[in-house]
Amino acid sequence: MLALMFIFGTLFVIGTHSSYLINKPLRIISLCACILSFIGFIIYLLFYIIFEREIKLKARRWWMNIITILFCLGCMLFLSLLYGSNPAFRDWLVTTAMATMNHQYLCKMFYDDTEIQNVLNSNYILEPDEDFDMSLVDVLANNKKEFRYDENNEYEVKMFKDHTEEEIYRLIRFTVNDQNAYLAVVYDPANISVVVSKYALNSGEYVVNMAKRTNALIAVNGGRFIDPEWKSAGGNPEGVTIQKGKVITDHPYGGGLGVIGFNEDDVLVLYKDKSAQELKDLGVRDCVTSLPFLIVNGTKAFTKGNGGYGYGARTAIGQREDGVTLILVVDSNETRTNGASMKDLTDIFANYGAVNAAALDGGTSTAMVENGKMISRPVNASLKHVTRPVATGIIVTDPNIEE
Repeated sequence: MLALMFIFGTLFVIGTHSSYLINKPLRIISLCACILSFIGFIIYLLFYIIFEREIKLKARRWWMNIITILFCLGCMLFLSLLYGSNPAFRDWLVTTAMATMNHQYLCKMFYDDTEIQNVLNSNYILEPDEDFDMSLVDVLANNKKEFRYDENNEYEVKMFKDHTEEEIYRLIRFTVNDQNAYLAVVYDPANISVVVSKYALNSGEYVVNMAKRTNALIAVNGGRFIDPEWKSAGGNPEGVTIQKGKVITDHPYGGGLGVIGFNEDDVLVLYKDKSAQELKDLGVRDCVTSLPFLIVNGTKAFTKGNGGYGYGARTAIGQREDGVTLILVVDSNETRTNGASMKDLTDIFANYGAVNAAALDGGTSTAMVENGKMISRPVNASLKHVTRPVATGIIVTDPNIEE
């Protein structure tokens, strides 16, 4: 009786917060069943007290009592996580689920639209409200042979100590929230470009195959893409896509999306509300479309809570004043409950001296390949360590080797 009371009580409480799982009639039925179970439990206790000797043998089934108690405690813990006064779990669940394309139901099962919006209003990121200024980056100022760095700055030591002219990139490994992170330090941004799925706009391509096809030293997933019915085809990039001066897509874009790419001077550019032709007029040679911008002109984005995107696998790119470009990937765990927040990404780029930085597509798309081998641990929609096909990628190539 006690177990039944907690089962129906749990269904009723969930039903008062969301009709996704439990509609109004079922909520009423659950409440009635909960009340009847409670009455039955009280009657059982009275009979136990009055007729203790007769049911003493049944009471010796201690293992059933333990299971019942543990089950009831589990129900109470579950409900306290979902609806308790501490918002940490609620914030994590809503922001992480709503940031995905096909897992939003995980929070809609337990919260209605009003509660979800309240959580999102408490966890968001405000991008710097200023026009992008490319003059802050002087790629030609460094001779690409020897970079000056502060020996007391641990981040610059990691990037530049013992650097030689032959070193095209350097991979720095560390952890973020107990998850592996990989930072590719690319000394000459002229070696960075966009790659598009070989299947044109029909379906995506795995990052590892993109890397092998282009002889890339480093390859990561690129911008966001249109995914009708969430079939994970990954073929048609969102917004504007330009590859080596050729316009691949020129879709209208909004909703916070922006263009991330490189111009002919190898400066990482961040633009909003620009068409493909406008971008070409500005000298953009390669770009994808994604969100959000993390640092613009040295100003960090303001992040409230966890930034509204929760924690998960992330891919992002940034650039320093000297033109050195940083390509970052952060893993997530098997259940996609951990990883990096947007604030984490912003802080990492700021620590390494980036004056401009933006997030690329993340989650199930996130992957980093080095010399044809996957080094990150992607987690797909089935919670397996398998990547998914994507529409675009960002690659680093050896200028002495043809693609």
